[in-house]
Amino acid sequence: MEFEKICALGRAVIETEAEMISRLTQRIDENFFKACQYLHDCEGKIIVMGVGKSGHISKKIAATLASTGSPAFFIHPSEAKHGDMGMVSKKDVIIALSNSGESEELISILPSIKHLNVPLISLTGRPSSTL
Repeated sequence: MEFEKICALGRAVIETEAEMISRLTQRIDENFFKACQYLHDCEGKIIVMGVGKSGHISKKIAATLASTGSPAFFIHPSEAKHGDMGMVSKKDVIIALSNSGESEELISILPSIKHLNVPLISLTGRPSSTL
């Protein structure tokens, strides 16, 4: 590829990403406020969950939170279904990531999360999804 084509492509990618980030300002609402309150008031741990690519991102979020002083860790939803929900206490907050909001592994543990009465913050590409 030529120098100009590569540079133009790089600029186009950055411009697209900047536009998408700018659009996020429209999603700052009462749900954002509630999520911030849950995290601020959390007396326990922040547990981050996701499957596939969302799982990789969840691990990074948990690591970043932990490195900035918030007790946080990642639990894989499949492992949660098979016993790791025992690591979740009533003082914790769960952040669940799923682009579709329909990940079977996450949906299957919603009753356990509800039973524990633990705040759940969902990050999904489909706000009307099951999650």
